[in-house]
Amino acid sequence: MKTLSTLDPDFQTRFIRLVNSRREADNGVSGQVSSILADVKGTGDKALVELTQRFDGYSLIDDTDWVVTKERMKEAYDDLEPDLRDALEVAAKRIRSYHEAQLPVDRDYTDDAGVRLGAIWRAVDAAGLYVPGGRAAYPSSLLMNAIPARVAGVERVVVVTPTPKGNSNPLVLAAAHVAGINEMWRVGGAQAISALAYGTDKIKPVDVITGPGNAYVAEAKRQLYGGVGIDMVAGPSEILVIADAENDPDWTASDLMSQAEHDPTSQSILITDDEGFAREVADAVELLLAALETGKRARESWETHGAIIVVNDLESEAPALANRLAAEHVELAVKDDVAQRLLKEIRHAGSVFLGRMTPEAVGDYVAGPNHVLPTGRRARFSSGLSVLDFMKRTSFIQLDENALGAIGPAAAALAHAEGLPAHAKSVEVRLK
Repeated sequence: MKTLSTLDPDFQTRFIRLVNSRREADNGVSGQVSSILADVKGTGDKALVELTQRFDGYSLIDDTDWVVTKERMKEAYDDLEPDLRDALEVAAKRIRSYHEAQLPVDRDYTDDAGVRLGAIWRAVDAAGLYVPGGRAAYPSSLLMNAIPARVAGVERVVVVTPTPKGNSNPLVLAAAHVAGINEMWRVGGAQAISALAYGTDKIKPVDVITGPGNAYVAEAKRQLYGGVGIDMVAGPSEILVIADAENDPDWTASDLMSQAEHDPTSQSILITDDEGFAREVADAVELLLAALETGKRARESWETHGAIIVVNDLESEAPALANRLAAEHVELAVKDDVAQRLLKEIRHAGSVFLGRMTPEAVGDYVAGPNHVLPTGRRARFSSGLSVLDFMKRTSFIQLDENALGAIGPAAAALAHAEGLPAHAKSVEVRLK
């Protein structure tokens, strides 16, 4: 774990190194993924059978091996403890409500020149959702991907998920029932992404692919983007906590480790204006790591990628540092009025959590906004998953004779200037 202070003479050098640190090493992933994509494109289901056996130790023999039925999803839901069923329903209701408010509005108006203009929003025909099935088997991710697709109006929502050794995560299946999933395939990895993009005899292609996954899944989405839409290329999780000394160090330690426990490549950073509080948090982290079941990977994340930054003045210095980090999650663990002022200054963040009583974990499950967020400083130019990722906008234009007379000559003049006479003529033949 790195400790930095803005008062240190080498702070800028060390901070730049922290900002530019790359936690998404390729390690030959790109070439391996290219080979898998080509294999699935060339031989379809045959490749899926071979790759599923190789990577998941699972045999796809007949139709019952390929799919998770709606009956199995319902059975998993019914078998849950009542408190877990209620938790899934609460999460689904809140996620649905938040995303319904995101639905865009069509436009249709006539401007001063008499030209009718507008745009119509429509859902894509089919969306493919990737749900991890290994260490990161999260029912919350299924809800966060499936519900916005449903709210957007996507008719065919298909889930792919690996089932190592044939084992399915019952919570994921229950979440699929809650989300109303009708099509769920027991394939994973880059090969599943390839099947969604290209299609096979069994799995029909989709228009958009969303959902988190490992480095192979992320790379497959990156390589296939353009032929199919994607939500984003997701990297390791990250959290930035901006906290003053009035916080409980145990709370802050828990918030930092909430992301560190995801993966050894995750990153947790604290910015504070009190050296004593920084030391207390570091000590609290050590105690927590000793008690966590996920302590081994959380410790590797914290010791390799974690950092504590001590500033002289939180309000004047923290926002600029936060904007350069452009973190996936940013907690503002300060008084409410200070949090509101900081929020106005933080321009680059996937999602911001305001006040001392708003842990990031609430956003992962039940707050409502999507937890699929940009990582690796991509918050500088992208946003979290929304209904818009499952929709596209079609503009329309309508002119009558007077409207064409008003703006047509300008169009013809520009066409001639660009050396496109047929463009110009298509306007001029209509002008009187």
